Amino acid sequence: MHTIAYLGPAGTFSEEAALARAGGDTATALLPLASIPAVVTAIETAAASVGVLPIENLLEGSVNYTLDLLIHETSLQIVGEIVIPIRQFLVARQGVRLSDVRVLYAHPQSLGQCRKFVERCLPGVATVASLSNSAAPAEALADERPAAAISTLRAAELTGASILAREIADSLGNVTRFIVLAQADAPPSGDDKTSFCFAFTEDRAGTLVGALHELAEERINMTKLESRPAKAVLGQYIFLIDINGHREEAHVARALARIRAKTGLFKVFGSYPRWK
Repeated sequence: MHTIAYLGPAGTFSEEAALARAGGDTATALLPLASIPAVVTAIETAAASVGVLPIENLLEGSVNYTLDLLIHETSLQIVGEIVIPIRQFLVARQGVRLSDVRVLYAHPQSLGQCRKFVERCLPGVATVASLSNSAAPAEALADERPAAAISTLRAAELTGASILAREIADSLGNVTRFIVLAQADAPPSGDDKTSFCFAFTEDRAGTLVGALHELAEERINMTKLESRPAKAVLGQYIFLIDINGHREEAHVARALARIRAKTGLFKVFGSYPRWK
């Protein structure tokens, strides 16, 4: 059986990404796990076929925990990506009206993303931090006080909560990109991207420009560049790159080989189809 591991519990945006990866295949099982490292271990030990992990949010930026795992702790490859709209809902138990609410349960990140709605429609309401977007509605329903929660639509459906308000996030265009990890990356599809990282053995002027010049020489479009601390010496960084193209394409392979020759640490995270 094909099994997809994800950062649980059910009702989270991670589950939505796992369901999107499953694509309605009833033979696919979903495996919710308690942490990002647990998802990685499940794939490495064949407890799951693939795993889905968040890597970047439109508003919050990169998920550093996922990046650091890719750099330092696993040889798993990215085999795909999924982009999920971040839609937030205000929910409560049946019979509770918006004007009744005295307590609001929310994951801290979701609370921050819905700040305008909360300030304008729930002024003075006490807030309680929840561990996830699926825990929040369950906690609100269990509270004897008139309580509400910021929730995903999926979590509302699973808990039987009533929807008081829809699309309450400050930015309605917010999305999160998830990566799909597996033992090997994907074959060329004709519309791919490649993710990799590198670092230098010595700090001198022009090293980064020299490495990136190899992409320009092959007319390869770089879609993302960021850095993470190397975690060995203060001031040393690892650069993470996304480019258009598959590592098996000749021009991409040439550029990557020349970058490898100019750097110390060099690691390809995988080539995979771009999300449509």
